[in-house]
Order: sequence, then structure tokens, then C-alpha cells
Amino acid sequence: MSAIDSSSSPSAARDEAALLALIRARSFRRGRFKLASGVESDLYFNLKPTMMDPQGAYLAARAFIDRILPENVDYVGGLEMGAVPIIGALAAVSHNEGRPVRTFFQRKSPKEYGAQLAIEGLGPDESLAGKRVLVLDDVATSGGSLIKTIDAARVAGAHVDAALVLVDRQEGAAETLAKLGIRLLSVFKASQFM
Repeated sequence: MSAIDSSSSPSAARDEAALLALIRARSFRRGRFKLASGVESDLYFNLKPTMMDPQGAYLAARAFIDRILPENVDYVGGLEMGAVPIIGALAAVSHNEGRPVRTFFQRKSPKEYGAQLAIEGLGPDESLAGKRVLVLDDVATSGGSLIKTIDAARVAGAHVDAALVLVDRQEGAAETLAKLGIRLLSVFKASQFM
């Protein structure tokens, strides 16, 4: 079952079915795992093998573009390391399709040299101040990684009201983000992998 609605194009539905199969094969495991949130789970998603695969990078970027464009945002960004592979693919694919999406990423801590930036990818005359920003990540569990980037973007003056992930683990992130005025969008839900 794809998260895309029935009004979407057949090619988008096919692409998302292929992405679901690729995630299942390359990035989904069952067992006992400790997650970044500290919670233990019997479901594990490591989406780097999918996002670093040529077909996976393309399909993930396409799925994100279809959800980002209706949000009418100025920039899309996320926390290193989870968001970086998809951000790079997203920028390239969106440009190639003539629907450019401007991207940035947030460092977990500012560099200790050079310009000592916490937010990377903006040109010298660019700023998030007054801009509409959508925050993204590969997976959402508690929402902690998304919140770090939401907070940083808001401190920089951005307006943020939505976040987007490839997989929502359905373990509280949507509810936590809603308390901050953020809608959580996803390409897939963990229940689709059961």
C-alpha cells in the first residue's frame, strides 16, 4: 500500500511501490534494536542503504518533491546525518525536473573553524529569516531530530509548520510535533512494513 493518494499519477504510484520494495529489501529489519530516541523496538529502519542507492536516491527524491511542492516553501532542510543524503538527491532531481527545491542542512554542532556555521548550504547573501521552511529527515520516531532543525530554523527567523520523512515509525513523533504547531507528513508509515 502506497502513501500516495489515488488522484496521483500512475507513474508516481509505481515509483512509490518500487521505493517501498527497495526500503523493505535494503533498509528494513526485524529483531531487537535500540533506537536513537533510546527506545527499544523490534522494527528497524536504516534508510542510508536506500538513500545511497542510485534508484533509491532518485525515487526518494521524487516522492519528497511531490509532497514538498504543494507546501509552497522557500527552503527544505534537516539535521546531519540522516537528512543529508536525501537533501543532495532532492536538490539535484528537483533541478533536473525544472522544479527546483532549495536546500540546507543543520550541523549537530557548529564547525569550530571557518565561518563556524550551524546551518550549511546558504549562499553569503541568503538567510532563513522570513522564509517558509519545511524540515525533513529519513525516519521519525519521537521527532527529536526534526525538533532540533525546527528550533534552529525558527531561531534563524524561519516560519516552520510542516516536517516530512520517508518513514513515520508511528511512535509519537506526529503527536509531539503537533504540540509545536508542526504537521508531520510522510511517504510511508511503519504499519506498511508489517
